[in-house]
Amino acid sequence: MLRLDNFRNQSFPLMTKEDWKAKAEESLKGKSIETLKSSTYEKIILKPLYSQQDAQKAPDYPGGSDFRRGINPLGYVTNDWKIAQRISYQSVDELKEKLHGSIGKGQTALSFEVSEVLFESNEKIYDILGDLPSRFPFAINGKGLQSAFLAALTERETSANKVSGYVGSDPFSLFVEEGFIVEEFFEGWMDDIELANEKLPKLRTVLINTSTYHQGGANAVQELGIAAAAGTFYLQSLLDRGMKLEDILGKMIFQFSIGGNFFIELAKLRAARILWNKITQVYGADTKDRGMHITAETSSFTKTVYDPYVNLLRAGNEGFAAVVGGVQYLHITPFNGITGCSQLSERIARNTQNILKEEAYLQKVVDPAGGSWYVEALTKELAEKAWQYFQQIAAKGGMLEVLKSGWLQEEIAAVQTKREQDVFTRKQSIVGTNVYANLAESAGSAAVQISNNPLSVDRSNRINIRKINNVRLSEPFEKLRKISEEITSKSGSKPQIGMICLGELKYYKPRLDFMRGFAAAGGIEAVDSVSITSLESAKQFVLRQDTKYFCFCGSNDQYESFGHEILSTLHREFPDRTFYLAGLPEKDLHAKWASEGIKQFIHIKSNCYEILSTILTEMEVALDERTKA
Repeated sequence: MLRLDNFRNQSFPLMTKEDWKAKAEESLKGKSIETLKSSTYEKIILKPLYSQQDAQKAPDYPGGSDFRRGINPLGYVTNDWKIAQRISYQSVDELKEKLHGSIGKGQTALSFEVSEVLFESNEKIYDILGDLPSRFPFAINGKGLQSAFLAALTERETSANKVSGYVGSDPFSLFVEEGFIVEEFFEGWMDDIELANEKLPKLRTVLINTSTYHQGGANAVQELGIAAAAGTFYLQSLLDRGMKLEDILGKMIFQFSIGGNFFIELAKLRAARILWNKITQVYGADTKDRGMHITAETSSFTKTVYDPYVNLLRAGNEGFAAVVGGVQYLHITPFNGITGCSQLSERIARNTQNILKEEAYLQKVVDPAGGSWYVEALTKELAEKAWQYFQQIAAKGGMLEVLKSGWLQEEIAAVQTKREQDVFTRKQSIVGTNVYANLAESAGSAAVQISNNPLSVDRSNRINIRKINNVRLSEPFEKLRKISEEITSKSGSKPQIGMICLGELKYYKPRLDFMRGFAAAGGIEAVDSVSITSLESAKQFVLRQDTKYFCFCGSNDQYESFGHEILSTLHREFPDRTFYLAGLPEKDLHAKWASEGIKQFIHIKSNCYEILSTILTEMEVALDERTKA
């Protein structure tokens, strides 16, 4: 028996980076480890392995140097983030009930959409809110009604001095949402900021809202560059009006949406603080005024209508990234927020934050990402690229000019197009939508949105610009599912594609499974023939199916041994049928398959959306013609 001392003296041999590479390449069966590199939408190359050689110089603690690690030395231990779940409501009474109820269940900030409903009520704002504003901070994007809401908050002078948090608005964000710019709007907006500085001294009112650009498809570098450019524009404009630098900085707060790439998103928040520190340093701000205050929300861009419970996982991942990234306020989107929140979904969203605090203990760990070679390298690269993007915007005249010219909108549209193509080809997976779709599900109806009148201005002086619309990655496939549901409703049966399965199960099953998932993304059912070993059995299967669309499934050997014969005959005897082939044969065989009747090869790199859209559109047209006849 070995003595305990012998165990203590044991040690593992030191391994070099080359040793790790060799082991990895052994697993890759001889392929280079370089093949594991990937590129992000920010054009950052992610390496498969980060080591001490990738270490970046960083502050020893949060609140130090460039603030990448946070703005408070002890992080959330002494300055906890605020649970700012945005409360939905249709009436003042519902708002009052939900506000007081949520405060007792973990909510720590007052957050809701500012709606005309509030001002149509006979009750004053303080009658609606009671003593809550003196006990909890606000977390509100007032949009076009910011001015009216701020005025209501100043009505009680004794209460106004206690109001904290933020009630902000971002003119640039409103402009791109509306599709026009009214430059005179800035003057009235800045009047409100100056008045609030006097009447509501503890309240932040200048919001830099990058969520609008995120929801349009912008990448992290663009969001950061826009945040820097918009923040600088507002800072300089208010300085020109005579406000003190420290007063302006004390009024500013930045809003970010948090997407699905965990490490990119938390690094984005860290990089944002580096940029803002650098900008405010140039302006000569004291260290105590240079820390960026951040409010965040989980992204609606990543959420889906179908398989909505998967949104729980997405929101949890995004909320985790936001907290680790160091936010001051956080809203987590309810899983069914697209089709209308419920009491259950709002409670789960709020409790997701409570779990991050109370069970995951994130409020007790100071900067958990700090020192990670990967995170620090990613933070540095994002900050550098974002600074260059900020300089590009500045070189083109600043935020106002790049919006007028449409340059910024085009830049964001280009990224969104790339994202969309990746979703179409399923290079980017959306679970429950373009992969692992459940045909038994149907979509809920769209949520009823209360109006908050985004912008009330004299539109005679407006300059029309290109809008940035809020979109979701899953929307194109959801539209296909909607078409499928309409066809089902009209015809009484779900759209189908017949699967001609060649040979034994072991030969056709891999491609049959692939095609089932492929077709399900458009709400189309794949009906398989079971084993086809003769021309006659293939004919009988085609005759039995109430569809004109068929796909061959089998191994390459099955295709070559008797697939050509079966296809040629079927194409000749059933000229109105459309035939596809699962897989991608050798290039020199493409012409032969096409001449025998194959319309298209369906494989892992195929444009899933394009193929299914064509099939469903043709089905819809044929059904309409049949109905009219």
